[in-house]
Amino acid sequence: MAQDASTPPPASQNSSPGPHHGEPTEFHGVAANALPLTASEDRQWATLAHFGGILGFVPSLLIYLIFKERGPFTAQESKEALNFTLPPTIAAVLANILVLVPVVGNIFAVIATLIWIALTIFSVNAGVHVNRGQPHRYAFNLRLIH
Repeated sequence: MAQDASTPPPASQNSSPGPHHGEPTEFHGVAANALPLTASEDRQWATLAHFGGILGFVPSLLIYLIFKERGPFTAQESKEALNFTLPPTIAAVLANILVLVPVVGNIFAVIATLIWIALTIFSVNAGVHVNRGQPHRYAFNLRLIH
């Protein structure tokens, strides 16, 4: 079936003209299979996974999901950081919700603050350790994600 000039192209084709009039434009983006991390990038992302513990488990989760196939050190350390930060983050969120309970709310505010302080200290300590290129194991870690 031939199209004349007045008929618009089907929805499956790109409507912008390519190098030759009427051809669809090619997409030039990032390859689906990203390159492996260099040794310094691997150490950098592993360090950031631990430092991200200051903000809870989300940074280490994102780093684990994005970079686990690209660098072995990052995969190992982001999983360790994720396993460590997940339970205290959940506990801190629950404590912050319980702050709204009359009479005992102040106690939960103190508990949430202490959880965040401990998470910050352990995460920074681990980040410094990993930045030296040494793997870090938290003493108290449930290791829920294998």
